[in-house]
Amino acid sequence: MKKILEVKNLSKYFETTNVKANSDVNLTLSRGEIHAIIGENGAGKTTLMNMLYGLVSPDSGTIIINDNEVQITHPNDAIKLGIGMVHQHFKLVPSYSVAENISLGMEPVKNKFFIDKNLEIQNIKNLSESMGLEIQPESLIKNLSVGMQQRVEILKVLYRNAEILIFDEPTAVLTPQEVKELLNVLKNLSEKGKTILFITHKLGEVMQLADTVTVMRLGKVVGTRSINNTNTKELASMMVGRDIEFSRKLNPNETGEEILDVKNIMVLNEVGVPAVKGVSFKVNKNQIVGIAGVSGNGQTELVEAIVGMKNIEFGELIFEGKNINKSNVGKRRDLGISHIPEDRIQTGLNMQANIEDNLILSQYSSDQFSRFGILLKSEMQKFSREVIQKFSVASASPGGGVSMLSGGNMQKVVLGRELFGNPKLIIANQPTRGLDVGSIEFVHETLLSYRDAGSGILLVSVELEEIINLSDIVVVMFDGLVSGIVNPDNVSIEEIGLLMAGEKINPENLIKQG
Repeated sequence: MKKILEVKNLSKYFETTNVKANSDVNLTLSRGEIHAIIGENGAGKTTLMNMLYGLVSPDSGTIIINDNEVQITHPNDAIKLGIGMVHQHFKLVPSYSVAENISLGMEPVKNKFFIDKNLEIQNIKNLSESMGLEIQPESLIKNLSVGMQQRVEILKVLYRNAEILIFDEPTAVLTPQEVKELLNVLKNLSEKGKTILFITHKLGEVMQLADTVTVMRLGKVVGTRSINNTNTKELASMMVGRDIEFSRKLNPNETGEEILDVKNIMVLNEVGVPAVKGVSFKVNKNQIVGIAGVSGNGQTELVEAIVGMKNIEFGELIFEGKNINKSNVGKRRDLGISHIPEDRIQTGLNMQANIEDNLILSQYSSDQFSRFGILLKSEMQKFSREVIQKFSVASASPGGGVSMLSGGNMQKVVLGRELFGNPKLIIANQPTRGLDVGSIEFVHETLLSYRDAGSGILLVSVELEEIINLSDIVVVMFDGLVSGIVNPDNVSIEEIGLLMAGEKINPENLIKQG
């Protein structure tokens, strides 16, 4: 295949953070190729993509497109050169229609002054049909699913005649069905001659989709492999510089006594409609109970009810033999229930505060950290140093800003706060979302160590492989109900997938909790 893009010795240094984000990076793309870029958080992937799209200017090195050296100092330069970028966080106007978002700034006009709405809609229809990306041009963005909004972003760059499409973590916010659909879309675009640059943390997606994969670590390229000549184990080792353990670590201990009994609870969503419709299961000490299911089937409301953020309409929550329906969040924390929230930025951390303030958010009024309403800075700093050391929070200091940390290290701050007091019950909701393989391994090992030390853990994740690898039993949810409880060692992934879709499996493979 003919070369379409070549990067030679591209480097970028950020003086404000004293970080050399890219160091002599070399990369070659062929026309029609799907090329994955992988690496841990902070490896330099996004900086490289931002230089190709004109959001960041390189300090040195060259970019060559179709055998011509080019200068890309602004996204408009990239667009003119046939480069388009689909960002992880979409750049769409919610109140505009699909057609208005796609053609924004390039609207067809009639009589020199007026937008030709009919032509605009027809152009979008023609483009979407030709690329196999069916969509309704007149639909409002705010009424579309996340997957369909991403489709609009793809059509937006295609509308501007992009030949090289950059995707930054494109599956981070998608359901499993939407991920499958996106991968098919990208394969189809490749078959039509488009070149795809695909940034991801998910090695399974790389193996399914890519023709070639380049691995970055600490701002440098450590290797490029044909997908036919590598595997996830090698790629993970290249990313972190050591072997990564993916296998399930069995619990050497006997399951302990019952700690949580969820008895036929109903929980409403934000518009007053039942999202949890009579769910029952138990969690014991020394046990990880996984909650599997496609996002949006009641998992979020279930977690919020258990930690005290939502009311229970009927049913009971029994913690260590006592009903805690009326206990608030603070009381439940005092009883020994900790919560790792699904969104570390929106609900897990105060991004304007420093690390030490974030670490004591749930216990700032305790005797350990305050006297007569005055915070004890020395105790806060001491505690912060202990957490930073125990949880290996890189590039962190007690007074440092939490917003400056990578996603993996932000999650370690949350883990440190929620786990440092050896909680009895740990609610871990999407604990590895958006993390790289090294950070995922750390989170998994941490949860397993707390399980083995006696904690009961409720693990909620849309990553089915994570649920299967870590859980002692799996509760599958569909449409706000439990569709089945299984032992992950005794059923197939396909059977769990059937339960996630609301289908039935052999009753002999189901667990009945007394």
